[in-house]
Amino acid sequence: MKNLCRSFFYLFFLLPCTTFAQKDALIEAESFIDKGYWVTDPQFVQQMGSSYLMAHGMGIPVKNASTKVAMPAKGKYHLWARTKNWAPGNWDAPGQFQIAVNGQKVNHVFGKIPNWTWEYAGEVQLRSKELNLELIDLTGFNARCDAIYLSKIKEAPPQGGTELVEWRKKKLREPLAPETTKTYDLVICGGGISGCAAAIAAAEKGLKVALIHDRPVLGGNASSEIRVHTLGIYGKFERILRMIDTEHYPNGSPEAQKDQEKRDRNVQKYTNIDIHYNWRAYNAVADSGVIQYVDAQHTSNGKRIRFKAPLFTDATGDGWIGYWAGAEYSYGRESVHKYGEAWNKWGELWSPEEADNFVMGSSILWRTEVAEQAQTFQAVPWAVTVAKEHKATAGEWYWEFSRNDLHQIDDGEEIRDHLLRAIYGSFSNAKQQPGNEKYRLQWVSYLLGKRESRRLIGDHVFTFNDVVNHTQFPDSVVVETRDIDVHFQRNLQDEENPDFLSEALFYKTKNYYIPYRSLYSRNVSNLFMAGRCFSCSHIGLGGPRVMRTTGQMGAAVGFAAAICHKYKVQPRAVYEKHLQEYMGTITAQQVIKP
Repeated sequence: MKNLCRSFFYLFFLLPCTTFAQKDALIEAESFIDKGYWVTDPQFVQQMGSSYLMAHGMGIPVKNASTKVAMPAKGKYHLWARTKNWAPGNWDAPGQFQIAVNGQKVNHVFGKIPNWTWEYAGEVQLRSKELNLELIDLTGFNARCDAIYLSKIKEAPPQGGTELVEWRKKKLREPLAPETTKTYDLVICGGGISGCAAAIAAAEKGLKVALIHDRPVLGGNASSEIRVHTLGIYGKFERILRMIDTEHYPNGSPEAQKDQEKRDRNVQKYTNIDIHYNWRAYNAVADSGVIQYVDAQHTSNGKRIRFKAPLFTDATGDGWIGYWAGAEYSYGRESVHKYGEAWNKWGELWSPEEADNFVMGSSILWRTEVAEQAQTFQAVPWAVTVAKEHKATAGEWYWEFSRNDLHQIDDGEEIRDHLLRAIYGSFSNAKQQPGNEKYRLQWVSYLLGKRESRRLIGDHVFTFNDVVNHTQFPDSVVVETRDIDVHFQRNLQDEENPDFLSEALFYKTKNYYIPYRSLYSRNVSNLFMAGRCFSCSHIGLGGPRVMRTTGQMGAAVGFAAAICHKYKVQPRAVYEKHLQEYMGTITAQQVIKP
């Protein structure tokens, strides 16, 4: 965790200093004043302890990141940087970089050691207290720097785990609690389509809403950073969803930027929605099954805010708020015997005999363009080992990675890096084919587009049987017609073929319905959930995971929050005591076309 002092200079002399504190300085890379063309990656904070800077140049070294630091004293310092070789093997590491200190490159080349570690670069001489640092990308292939540490004493920082977390807190003089507390009627964590829809619906009913989102733009998988078009129907929430959805452009298209501008503008126009861009929730504290507050931290400057409210919505996708608050959840494929989710029309078993940890995988979209002249692309032996013989000049939905032994949250960075190697390797293979000489990479996302991870458990678990039986519930708030579409990897047992391509099982159906009882937690009494972390089975997620459907969930939750606010009750009471009024609110949203 990081301290608010990092947003500009680390002015240690402004703080009460111990003798030890005057002998060292910790600089978090994401707090650099000028990031150049390095990008801030906050996806894996819970796994590796921090946001970090990454040089995402698609094979072309990016512009230097730079910052200034006021050091405690002049003289010699030992220098470390926390980094990793993200594609180790018998080849030059793809993510190499150097550090310049006051305009002079340090001889050490970083990024050659596997796993996150503090690499030691030797001593540097500071002739004044002013320190200028630069990160110099050498390859264009995703070099990453978490932090830089300078110390008069040659003693390496802790490598990881709770020891590193506590060490960081001490060095950055982090207070025990966030310095700022804000209070709202509803706190929503996650600014994807479901979170945006929940915020709009609640705001239109007069609630004061906090929307906490760890990226600079809204939309999640539909954003201009990930570029997946929205699928599904509008149900009863067409007016709201049209403000935040996308046209059906090809996945990965730059046309996503148009819808991005529309979405951010439409959410920003609500004066009672406070959008906290680039803030990432890192904790939710519950007492007796009631969430008291959520803590969030800015992904670059390290400032922290505590958010209090009587109601919270988990729209994080990964179910983080519920997880921290102690909500019951599931992960992986259930046994066929748990819900009886077997459909054998074509002899296919949709659920395994025994439960396992397989889930639908994550994707990274990418695009190429054709230049006027032939384009070079450097050799990527570290990527071809993943791509194997596969050749491609663009990605699509079936570029996806999941394995039983890899957790889509805990191993997210490894999954993302595997997909990057698949992209670079497949493109390199394609470049060697006649007719592809003019192709060059136009855009590659570095953000995972996830399909499935934790699923929080509500009063009703939506399953495949609810689809097959077309069950109409008294509290049906979401309706969908989209096929059930469950993905699985093609070649996990075939070492000769790539493992990052998926296939899908489809079940065509008419209307199916999701009840309100699947949108609040069974055991955390003031927690809603909307999006792919709603209460469902693995197969039950297959259809409703698309974004217009999850947007319907968000809108339904937002209107439910208004009922809770009106009567000072918790989400379950909306179903038990105020269902008629609530369903009337939902029905009133329907747009009837001529």
